[in-house]
Amino acid sequence: QVQLVESGGGLVQPGGSLRLSCAASGFTLEDYAIGWLRQAPGKEREGVSCFSRRDGTTVPDNPYYKDSLKGRFTIYRHSAKKMVYLQMNSLKPEDTGVYYCAGGSICALRMPSLYNYWGQGTQVTVSS
Repeated sequence: QVQLVESGGGLVQPGGSLRLSCAASGFTLEDYAIGWLRQAPGKEREGVSCFSRRDGTTVPDNPYYKDSLKGRFTIYRHSAKKMVYLQMNSLKPEDTGVYYCAGGSICALRMPSLYNYWGQGTQVTVSS
């Protein structure tokens, strides 16, 4: 049974940092595209960053990012621990929202509906 559990959200001041964690179980991490998405209040869910799934024997190591978040957000994974992380720096109030870890067949930053598996989400609030 595929399961994704996020943690690490909270309240942070503008300019601060947070690291989100996603614990995966029930599957081999590299066999799925896996990433982070978020949903701000009153807005649609959007992709933040993701890793593509394994292609044959090749495990992609270059993640994709929403263009506007490059340089502030970093996704990385620890395959043996089945963990995926999102390091968020220089946080802004507009980064506020619920952050989800999700898995699927492809890394779909612009089409969140293509992800098959979702965690419950973790709230990130950036406010002074």
